[in-house]
Amino acid sequence: MVYTLSGVRMPTVPSVYNKLASNGWNSHVDTSVRLSLLLKSKSNSRRIYSGKSYESFFQSSAATTSEKILVPGIEDEGSSPQTENLEAPETVSDDSEISGDIERSESTFEMKVEDQENLIELPSSSEAIRGEDSASAQLLDGDIETKPEGTSDTTYETISDESSRVREKIIPPPGTGQGIYEIDPLLNNYRQHLDYRYGQYKKLREAIDKYEGGLENFSRGYEKLGFNRSETGITYREWAPGAKWAALIGDFNNWDPNADVMTCNEFGVWEIFLPNNADGSSAIPHGSRVKIRMDTPSGIKDSIPAWIKFSVQAPGEIPYNGIYYDPPEEEKYTFKHARPKKPKSLRIYESHVGMSSKDPVINTYANFRDEVLPRIKGLGYNAVQIMAIQEHSYYASFGYHVTNFFAPSSRFGTPDDLKSLIDKAHELGLVVLMDIVHSHASNNTLDGLNMFDGTDTCYFHSGSRGYHWMWDSRLFNYGQWEVLRFLLSNARWWLDEYKFDGFRFDGVTSMMYTHHGLETEFTGNYNEYFGFATDVDAVVYLMLANDLIHGLFPEAIAIGEDVSGMPAFCIPLQDGGIGFDYRLHMAIADKWIEILKKRDEDWKMGDITHSLTNRRWLEKCVAYAESHDQALVGDKTIAFWLMDKDMYDFMSVDRPSTPAIDRGIALHKMIRLITMGLGGEGYLNFMGNEFGHPEWIDFPRAAQHLPDGSIIPGNGFSYDKCRRRFDLGDAEYLRYHGLQEFDRAMQHLEEEYSFMTSEHQYISKKDEGDKIIVFERGNLVFVFNFHWGDSYSDYRIGCFKPGKYKVVLDSDDPRFGGFSRISPDAEYFTSEERHDDRPCSFLIYAPSRTAVVYALTEDTVKPSDAEISVSSIQTLDTV
Repeated sequence: MVYTLSGVRMPTVPSVYNKLASNGWNSHVDTSVRLSLLLKSKSNSRRIYSGKSYESFFQSSAATTSEKILVPGIEDEGSSPQTENLEAPETVSDDSEISGDIERSESTFEMKVEDQENLIELPSSSEAIRGEDSASAQLLDGDIETKPEGTSDTTYETISDESSRVREKIIPPPGTGQGIYEIDPLLNNYRQHLDYRYGQYKKLREAIDKYEGGLENFSRGYEKLGFNRSETGITYREWAPGAKWAALIGDFNNWDPNADVMTCNEFGVWEIFLPNNADGSSAIPHGSRVKIRMDTPSGIKDSIPAWIKFSVQAPGEIPYNGIYYDPPEEEKYTFKHARPKKPKSLRIYESHVGMSSKDPVINTYANFRDEVLPRIKGLGYNAVQIMAIQEHSYYASFGYHVTNFFAPSSRFGTPDDLKSLIDKAHELGLVVLMDIVHSHASNNTLDGLNMFDGTDTCYFHSGSRGYHWMWDSRLFNYGQWEVLRFLLSNARWWLDEYKFDGFRFDGVTSMMYTHHGLETEFTGNYNEYFGFATDVDAVVYLMLANDLIHGLFPEAIAIGEDVSGMPAFCIPLQDGGIGFDYRLHMAIADKWIEILKKRDEDWKMGDITHSLTNRRWLEKCVAYAESHDQALVGDKTIAFWLMDKDMYDFMSVDRPSTPAIDRGIALHKMIRLITMGLGGEGYLNFMGNEFGHPEWIDFPRAAQHLPDGSIIPGNGFSYDKCRRRFDLGDAEYLRYHGLQEFDRAMQHLEEEYSFMTSEHQYISKKDEGDKIIVFERGNLVFVFNFHWGDSYSDYRIGCFKPGKYKVVLDSDDPRFGGFSRISPDAEYFTSEERHDDRPCSFLIYAPSRTAVVYALTEDTVKPSDAEISVSSIQTLDTV
């Protein structure tokens, strides 16, 4: 039997109740002067240790004892005289909302804060990075090692060397943050708020540089906290400032709480070192179950380590167990393929590994790698966005109630299985994006971070501010230093360890506002974005996250899920923006639901085009016609809105159709194409929606008994509706196949013509009578006829460039379930007749409920006066 003394295992058996005698909790450093960057005291005051690098936070208790910690205002023998020359950090109000003048204390090291939070004011200079002077540390944008667009990591070194290269990078210092005022002059009216926000971001960067050695080092918290193996043994550290006693327990010590008692340093970090066994083997075998037992203000509690890399739910058990995951070198997956080039335009296939099988089972990383990835590639997408990667004990949460942030979900396989999946995607040329959840956490106290150290303030805001009443989840305190370390390291972990190529940040609107976007309508008034409802701490965290992501991985992609329309959301940090690459254009899907509830006669062409193009200048968007939430039971996909129950009986091509099916198939294609054509610089589709998947998603569940006595029936834990029937889209005898083939054609059209990223975009017609929309994007002209009955022959449309045009995509093509009313071989020659304010025009046939795309093939016009051959008109039948 062993116990710990100064973090080292020693042979003896102490009393478990003598909890604090030897663990350093009441050590030579007074708890009233602990560094409150890490440990929030009841007096809400904070102090900084000025004589010691912040790296001392991670030194073992033994090292700390031998090396006196210097505390301002406290005399100590052996103190270094250099502390006398240290400047006192200035005091800053840390209120998340905009405050008035920032009070500055000149006579004390104590940092007073009114609301728990966080920020450190340092001398307003970024001259010192990693202790270097400004001459050696100052970097320009061009100094960062970047790859030309369209190249891969192989241009420089192999993927196996990437991590070491990233460690050598220094993230450039903040810019002036003033560019946003030139981009959007309206922001000048909110300069006080925006300058304050940028100032807070700069102060945090300076604090991280000073106390942590830079953002690069700060974001490797997983190398200091959690389990880390060295040549001599395993060090385990955990930040749990509310705990009064802690011990590491697990299979390796027969779950004996007396065996491996941990010590606590002045920062609230518990630590233990487990030396190798006599034969040199690890003290904790690979695959062992582990937990930390703590005596907390809420009682004795067993928790999964916060930084755990893998966790598993044993068959027949409810709680999860942390797993010490350290396989032998020969079993660890080694990446073989370089990251693909960053796409100029994103075509994202959103997916969920568990429900990606056509069979009623939980699919695996391996099967997804072998069966689904080739499908995604074949459909023409260039990016796969994977949901539900972070471990979540509640499967039906869709992966959004995360319990273990550093652990890939064990339902689908091992961490090495996930690495193999990502490597295969890279081999196929697919960018892999992760749906990352930093907006909230599961309220599960058994498996997750909630009440981790027995208090509700560890990682989260206390009280109502720390609880999301609609999501029933906990809300992070982004003003807490250790929360920043945890979340920034989490983002770095997935990019570095697993080689993800970027993120889609979930729930960003909820993060940026204290009302979380609930019961609030965003009208576009700038007062809604810059006021007391804005959570500046959260916005600054997002700025830091994008700073980290793009500073260390310049080719990485960051997408933010924001429905509010926050200005400067996708403007670079140097200019004062939040720094995302793309905003998820959530309003489009909501608009289509609104339109689909109306009669065809009431569809407004101007309303459609306005909703699709209503986005901020210079801020890229990812458009999508329908969200994954619409696929859940109780909601409706676009296909269900259009065809409803007829989908079950009339989708066979050898059986007669119905008016609902004909209408639904036609409009399904048109809605998706116009969304891709006008909605943004990227496009997203949730798996199965490309062919109008007929089944909703219903996760396996039991009956739910409500407090009022009513019961919500379960489904007997069935997986029958928790899958994707890809076989339906592949079956050529079903009409689903035509929808799938049209989606494939859409993706390949964009691949060939790059219209989503073209700077040329012009809407020339929004005819409410004819129900016609015509627009140009790049060298393409898109024509949509939404009329339910009228087709138009010799219909003149305007264009910008003269020449010969041809049909490159026709929704009425029989391959796509259409009626073949337009000849694919027709040629269209422009005339100099102006039309719809365009310098050129040509005549077309526009059948009802069709979308046709014309491409410029020659820039010169033939002398013939004929603009179109009558052979282009096959029939005047209407859909």
